[in-house]
This record gives sequence, C-alpha cells and structure tokens, in this order.
Amino acid sequence: MFAEAKLDLILRRRREIEEKLSSGPDSQSFVQLSRELSALEEVAGAIEGFRSAQNEVAGLDSLLGDPSTDEEMRALAQEERASALQRLEAASETLKIALLPKDAADERGIILEVRAGTGGDEAALFAGDLFRAYQRYAALKGWSVEILSASEGALGGYKEIVAEIFGRGVYGRLKFESGVHRVQRVPATETQGRIHTSAATVAVLPQAEEVDVTIDDKDLVIETMRSGGAGGQHVNKTESAIRLTHVPSGIVVMMQEERSQHRNRAKAMSVLRSRLYDAERQRLDNVRSEDRRQQVGSGDRSERIRTYNFPQGRVTDHRVNLTLYKLDKVMEGEALDEIIDALLRDHQQKLLAGEEG
Repeated sequence: MFAEAKLDLILRRRREIEEKLSSGPDSQSFVQLSRELSALEEVAGAIEGFRSAQNEVAGLDSLLGDPSTDEEMRALAQEERASALQRLEAASETLKIALLPKDAADERGIILEVRAGTGGDEAALFAGDLFRAYQRYAALKGWSVEILSASEGALGGYKEIVAEIFGRGVYGRLKFESGVHRVQRVPATETQGRIHTSAATVAVLPQAEEVDVTIDDKDLVIETMRSGGAGGQHVNKTESAIRLTHVPSGIVVMMQEERSQHRNRAKAMSVLRSRLYDAERQRLDNVRSEDRRQQVGSGDRSERIRTYNFPQGRVTDHRVNLTLYKLDKVMEGEALDEIIDALLRDHQQKLLAGEEG
C-alpha cells in the first residue's frame, strides 16, 4: 500500500533535522531547518500512527495464530482485533492524506481583496460584512490583519477593500474563499420588506516575496498624486498617493492609505507582486489541468461559490452542497471552519481519487 522505503526516508530526515537543530546552527539555517521540520511533523506523526496500528494488528494475529493461546485470551484477542483493524484503516486514511502533495503557498499569508458586485449600496454593505467576518476569523486564529486600501460605500461598507493577513497557514485555510459570494436579505433602505439579492467578489492571493517575482523597473509606470478622501489638512498638500502600472500584465495598483509616499509604494509593490505571483500560479495550474473546475476552489473569481440567506439564517456552499443554519456564527467567524473543513476534505478526496485513478 505504502512504499516503506519512502516512509523510512521521511522519518530519517526528521531525525537528521532534529539533530542539526540541537547542535546550534546559525540563525538562517535554524529558520530553514525549523520550517522543514514543521512541514514534516504532520506526515511523520501519521507514519508513526499507521505503523503503531500495524504492529497492534500483527501482535493480535500472532496471539491468535499461537496454538498455546487459551480460549479466554483468544476470545479477547478476536474481539480486540476488530477495533484494531478499524484503527488501522483510519490511520491508513490519515497517512494517505498526509502524503498528498502540498501546495507550497499554503503556509503563507495572503492579500485579501473584497469588492462589491451587483446590488449597488447593498452590495457594498455586504462586502463590509464579509470583510469583517474574515477579520473576526483571523482574530480567532491569532492572525494579524492590516488594511492596505479601502474605498467606502455611500451608505457604509466598502466598494473595495484590500488587506494583508499575516500568520502561519493563512492561505491554506482561506484559498477556497475566492469567488462570488451572493447575499439574500432585506436591505435597511427597503421600505416594503422585499428581499434583495446582491453579491461581493473575494480574491485570495498568496503573499509573494521578492524572490518569487522579478519586477523590472523599466516595466513599471509610477505616478504620484495627492491623496483624496478623508484626511484633514494633510489631504491635497503632499503627493503621497502612488499608482503603479505594470505594463506587461496591465495590472494597476493604487495606494493612498499612508501619509508617506515611500510606505504607499512599498504596499503597492507588495500587492503587485502577489497579483503577478497568483497570475503565474493560475497559468501553471491551467497548463497542468485542462479542466480546473474539477478541483475545488478553481480560483475563478466569476464563479458563484456561496449564498448567504439572512431571512432563513442559512449559508450554502454550492461546491460541496453544504448548508448550515448558523449564518450569525459564520458572519462572526466562529462557524467558518465548518465550511472550510468540508472544502478541504472534498479537495483531498479529489486529489486521492486522481492519484488512485
């Protein structure tokens, strides 16, 4: 079932890393080794769990195969063997999933972009609600959120908001949030009590580091301008706002949240790198898979992925046909894990089916 040599190699590599870490390497090596060890821990634990379950079944089989085993002990061993086989099957499934190829970006932070879609002011209000749900979820996970840019709606919420979420494993948890989120509810401005349907679009991009993306200065058009919007006397006095245009891709990033032109440029470059990195990842995914829609979370920003029905208090994720009647807890970030876990399980099962098919 599993290549024992491969399992031995993983366990041996973990021991080697632990020995190197205990010898006091330099700081750069320590960070690299610690990251590798962290990545190996899950699969190494799964291997040990599987082998422990294997040994348990083998021990019981040995007892049952021994002619000198008395009847009372034989009956106990036979009874225990049934539950031991169940544990072995569960450990085998856990190991299969742990051995699946990992997305190299899963451990990274993200650039989160939430935009109002169809529905006017109500769409902007929903975009705000959705962003706050992610903020609350991030807080529950111990992640930090920094807003990079925001354009507020006329009645509140956001026409568009872009933020960085820092933390370990952020992309791995939130990558399936990309797509169109539809809301059905009675807007505060609705006098007849009618339910309206509007939408917000979410894009989740893995944070890119400078080593991931090379941006040539000659490919950039950099414009400075005076910041607009609220800001008191500072507004319109200095040209701190930045607009970057990456000519080859046509990607434009505008940043005016900071009073420092240098800070705005740094933030704009971070967003640009992540968008270019994401575009390249999607291009490679398209090359590898002729039909990306077979995979959960294709990343298609035009794909309707979830509906939030406020009158009925339910959330439905259309990719896994999951409906939860706990809309309030989802919007508080508390029940979002239930949806994310279902998407991850479905994704893993599809990967397993692909490997076994």
